[in-house]
Amino acid sequence: MRLPYFSLFTVVLLSSCGGSDPVADEANNTASLPAPPTVNASDPSGAPPPPNSENPPAPASGDNTVAPAAPIPAMFHGRWGLTPGDCTSTRGDNKGLLVVSADKLTFYESRAVPKGNTKSSGDSFSADFDFTGEGQSWTRFQSLELQKGGKLVRTESGPMASYTYAKCS
Repeated sequence: MRLPYFSLFTVVLLSSCGGSDPVADEANNTASLPAPPTVNASDPSGAPPPPNSENPPAPASGDNTVAPAAPIPAMFHGRWGLTPGDCTSTRGDNKGLLVVSADKLTFYESRAVPKGNTKSSGDSFSADFDFTGEGQSWTRFQSLELQKGGKLVRTESGPMASYTYAKCS
């Protein structure tokens, strides 16, 4: 006979938790709550500005300017080929050609612009890149590393893959 009581208890317990609005109607009026403190933009600690200080004006609405990502270091700039034919083809079939400039990576049918999360140290550079090509767009992490012998290794994630390029002369 315990099974019916257990079932009844479960039904009662679940029905008491099934309210559609977890907030009481009286809690909807927030007019009496104090305004959140103003953050001092010039102080990285996030402390509010001192009394009687002037706050800088807010950016104009519609100003969606984003600071550009760090440029790709000059040591990576140039034309790089997966095969020797990628550097010398005049027929447009150089599908393994990678052109690196300060602001983008150019592939056979796509372009990639660093968008943020850039890191540069010694002989490597990595960032999240915004790709566009063949009517599509996507984001992928890329890492560039110069190796001995004039080789450039490009590693990407999602899925993980590495490609070794030689500098075109």
